[in-house]
Amino acid sequence: MRKFLLLLAAGSLSLVFGAGELSGRRAPGFALPDLNLNYHDIQDHRGKVIILDVMRTTCPHCLTVAKNLEKIKAKYGSKVAIFSIVNPPDNQATVSKFLVDNKLTTPMLFDCGQVAAVYLKVTPKNPSITIPHVFVIDQQGMIRNDFAYSDATKGILEGDGLGAEVEKLLNRSAAPAAKKAAK
Repeated sequence: MRKFLLLLAAGSLSLVFGAGELSGRRAPGFALPDLNLNYHDIQDHRGKVIILDVMRTTCPHCLTVAKNLEKIKAKYGSKVAIFSIVNPPDNQATVSKFLVDNKLTTPMLFDCGQVAAVYLKVTPKNPSITIPHVFVIDQQGMIRNDFAYSDATKGILEGDGLGAEVEKLLNRSAAPAAKKAAK
């Protein structure tokens, strides 16, 4: 009975912490403008862990996630690149107000729906999206995990779980370098 409960618990954890359904593929490329019309190209950040957040400025959960992303950026510095992508109806005025009111520094990039649709695999048969939706991309440009906001992912997106995902990728890339140095 104890083995069964342990297996059940391990299986439940893998459902929560396993790769999301939009993971395990190469991250689609993009170059999108920020508030100051500076373009951010995802390819310029190869070698870093990238966190991509599809969000809306009027979403209360998105604000909580954005504040958590600021903490991750402060902790890991130049080892990570963090971007938030907004789509209409968000515009320069709503983004500017959101950034100033909440003292955020993470670049918010303007999309007209195409990048978000490609990342979220929006199709006529699957037209809905859940925001916020966060993608964790490894140093080689592969989506290693994604999290749509829900009760099951709240602890990851609003707590320490996202930082643990970053830590896992940073440690994974440090291991081969340590082996080379030891030889």
